[in-house]
Amino acid sequence: MFHKRRLDFVLPRMAIKMRAFMARAVWVLTTFWAPSLAQAQAANPQPFGIGERLVFIVSTARSSKIGDAVMTLSGPIDVRGTQAMMASFDTDIRVAMMKASNKSKSWFDARNMTSLRFTKHERRPFSSMDDSVEIFPDRHRWESAHDVTGPVASDHPLDELSFIYFLRTTVFEPDSTYSFERHYDVRRSPTTVRVVKHETLQTRAGKFETTELEMRVKDGAEYKGDGVLHIWISDDSCRLPVRIESTMPLLGVGILTLDSAVTSSCRPDDPKWATNRFRDH
Repeated sequence: MFHKRRLDFVLPRMAIKMRAFMARAVWVLTTFWAPSLAQAQAANPQPFGIGERLVFIVSTARSSKIGDAVMTLSGPIDVRGTQAMMASFDTDIRVAMMKASNKSKSWFDARNMTSLRFTKHERRPFSSMDDSVEIFPDRHRWESAHDVTGPVASDHPLDELSFIYFLRTTVFEPDSTYSFERHYDVRRSPTTVRVVKHETLQTRAGKFETTELEMRVKDGAEYKGDGVLHIWISDDSCRLPVRIESTMPLLGVGILTLDSAVTSSCRPDDPKWATNRFRDH
């Protein structure tokens, strides 16, 4: 049975730089000291499930709404003999007369959080980008449809979309910093996550106890340095992204607001949801 909920929630965006947003929302890095990955404790291995659908309103500090985004989980889908979940993240925005879109998909093994395939299709004013990557964890290699290949350092590599779901399966210790060598492309590792603080967020949907994470990603092509993103994840059993913020060129601080959610793995009557009040619609 699916339970429908509605939430309000916020993220930064730059209209033309859709690619930069996607990476910021998903990947984070610095050269800070960090405790080992072993110190991050696993939460519910799957606080999400097939059939989950999250709908977001994309806005900035200057504009109440510049677009919409939808994240879904479907499957299972066979990928080279492995039953995988398929995550989709579709974003459409418009600023003035300019339009942009980003369609990303990730096929990953949710049992051990390992990415197997990743695709991205972007459309921006005056440019576009299409990419498709096959990831072979057992061979420690990845191959792009553009005849580009490279080594995979991790036994359980991730892409920029599956990394969001990985964060939802992990509980971080307060006042800690973690370094993850998980990106399938070693040039984009490590990713670092710093636990900023616990915060209670009030939305139109209700009150959420959250943990704020600062994420940094290394991507010279997009950021010409490190990209920084802040994400607030709910402390309840569903581990939902309640807020995402990032500073974007030209548009300033952007906000991603979770407008509604349909989940199959979390229930409103779960005691861990006691502080949340969802509005049906």
